[in-house]
Amino acid sequence: MKITEIKEARVSIASEIANAYINFSKMDVSVVAIHTDVIRQGEPVIGYGFNSNGRYAQSGLLRERFIPRLKAAASESLTDETGENLDPFHIWNVLMANEKPGGHGERSVAVGVLDMAIWDIVAKVEERPLAQVLADRFGDGTTDPDVSVYAAGGYYYPNDDLARLKAEMQSYLDLGYTETKMKIGGAELSEDQRRIEAALDVVGAPSCLAVDANGRFDHDLTVQYAEGLAPYGLRWFEEAGDPLDYAIQQRLCEVYSGPTATGENLFSHQDVRNLLRYGGMRADRDILQMDPVLSYGLVEYLRMLDELRIHGFSPRNCIPHGGHQFALNIAAGLKLGGNESYPEVFAPFGGFADSTPIQNGRVTLPDAPGIGFEDKSALMDTLRDHLG
Repeated sequence: MKITEIKEARVSIASEIANAYINFSKMDVSVVAIHTDVIRQGEPVIGYGFNSNGRYAQSGLLRERFIPRLKAAASESLTDETGENLDPFHIWNVLMANEKPGGHGERSVAVGVLDMAIWDIVAKVEERPLAQVLADRFGDGTTDPDVSVYAAGGYYYPNDDLARLKAEMQSYLDLGYTETKMKIGGAELSEDQRRIEAALDVVGAPSCLAVDANGRFDHDLTVQYAEGLAPYGLRWFEEAGDPLDYAIQQRLCEVYSGPTATGENLFSHQDVRNLLRYGGMRADRDILQMDPVLSYGLVEYLRMLDELRIHGFSPRNCIPHGGHQFALNIAAGLKLGGNESYPEVFAPFGGFADSTPIQNGRVTLPDAPGIGFEDKSALMDTLRDHLG
């Protein structure tokens, strides 16, 4: 088989929301379509990819480095031993040829966008859902029949008030979610406590509400917030400090007995190894949120899972960042602990298939080949508008 064409575009997902560290007024994503000469159901197989929110579009890296590198490669260097399907691991090696180790911040996103599209193709060629392909190749052959998902939101708005926050939390419950997440760190602790209490008035059990500081705190503020949050008994306290300051995470685990979560801004298995060595993470309660798109794709994410097992953690400790159908397939196929969801922001990239509504905080996957993007009409409309 051959790759016949690769298209790339930038799509805005700008909005007025902000977390403790950044606003999203200029946020965008990269989208790609990789065309092949394989025919299924009378049509050429096309794989689609895009990056998760929070990292900007990677147009320069894609157009100037990684797409040309992929186009220049011999077809036989991109396929499996049969020559009838792509090999994501071979392709990953082609994309990363002549790249120095380290420096993962932006190129990992560009590679991840292409990796998503490649896995979409692999499963479409096999005419199976990606989750089942992953279960057969890397799991026990069975997928989770449904996946626990939580609604991520609770951002800071220009005209913010507790009534708006409570209405947002209620909207998630109305959609079928039972667990939610909100932002902290963009206000004083006392104000964030009022916001948490308002959200709890709606959500109910503290175990159904997580909070996320987006890396805003230094050591002292981490301890201050840990003490202030401890009485609530929340689902987890996420990303207190800079993602590469493992000492902050270690200190948090020392002073905060509840679950913590981090990892969405770690983009290599080496970074994950260091987190597990030096971050004080506890396998009996803490959550690892590495994003399989932002971190060089699923090929690298599989290496991360290997590191978890070496250090006594289970794939069930993982609830990936991203909130999209690709991560959902990975969660079901590799039996992770759940998946993030963005019901009201970052449309149309967040959320899942049109045919699989959220029910009691869980979601199933469509029985469609590939990642299943074709069962998400708003997303496909956007991809076709920008990619043809």
